[in-house]
Amino acid sequence: MTVARITTINFKSKEDADESIKDYSAKAPIEFPEAQQLLQIRASDTTVMAVSLYADNDAMECASEARAKRISNNEKTFDVVDTKTGEVTLNHKN
Repeated sequence: MTVARITTINFKSKEDADESIKDYSAKAPIEFPEAQQLLQIRASDTTVMAVSLYADNDAMECASEARAKRISNNEKTFDVVDTKTGEVTLNHKN
């Protein structure tokens, strides 16, 4: 069962979001090798969403340490972090 972790981060400034986007884009594929798919969406100047798909809960849990480290290293730039996880019920690729 494929599962997803969706993290929405509201940054304190546009510049903080800019820097995070660059850093995540460069490092996330290496930091999260368990992920089947990584998406990063800029919803506004200061809001960024990261969507990670994993084969199952065990794979997602393997990535939790890297996720905690990334959040801890950048928490001074965040206003709010909201995370949801759940079963992927549609993953259509055209």
